[in-house]
Amino acid sequence: MAPRILLSMPLHAITEVYGEEGLRNRLALELESFPDDHRKQLEEALALASALHADDRRVREPYMNHLLRVAIRIIKYYGIRDPDVLVAALLHDAVEDHPAELGGVDAGTPYPRASETALAEIARRFNPRVADLVRSVTNPEYDPDRDRHEQYREHVTEKLERDPWARIIKISDFTDNGVGVIHTTLDKAYRSAQKYRPLVPKLRELVGRPDTPLSTQAKEHILDQLDLAEERFAAILD
Repeated sequence: MAPRILLSMPLHAITEVYGEEGLRNRLALELESFPDDHRKQLEEALALASALHADDRRVREPYMNHLLRVAIRIIKYYGIRDPDVLVAALLHDAVEDHPAELGGVDAGTPYPRASETALAEIARRFNPRVADLVRSVTNPEYDPDRDRHEQYREHVTEKLERDPWARIIKISDFTDNGVGVIHTTLDKAYRSAQKYRPLVPKLRELVGRPDTPLSTQAKEHILDQLDLAEERFAAILD
């Protein structure tokens, strides 16, 4: 049985002390109160994400740590228990990072086609809503003649304008990358700060919208986290 002290620990503290196993145990504790069918769906998504990202790293840690923190944050701090949103959170980088493997197509398949087959596979395994949520947080193929960070920010703004539920996933993803910027190497922190800092004002505005499906308490928590991310970006860049 997972130690219940994990429920009182910040997510990056769990990461530093207990690693991926600790985060998996924390997610299991969060899921104990879910209905059996929802828990089974989330366990299937976790298994799929684990298989796809098994060899992936995020500089200092297994990539799965990031996906686990994003999902746990949505449950614990945002108060969201919608299984579709949580499945999409666990799979939010699956299409972008492993489209051919997920879609069952040749590794040389062009990204646009491979990503569509991957999204179709998510719809088949789970449901079309999960696939639509993942689509909203999946980056497109970028124009090599334009700045990648600028294209990323344009894509995020466009998708989140139209999809309030996808905002929840992206905000948790952003928090993990932004507030968590101090938990990586200096070079990675600098690049992340350059990429993410210009998005802070837009995310603040999106969080405050009436159609963003979060409680007032969750919105206040997120705004505090965005302030902290901005403070850390400033310490790195200014």
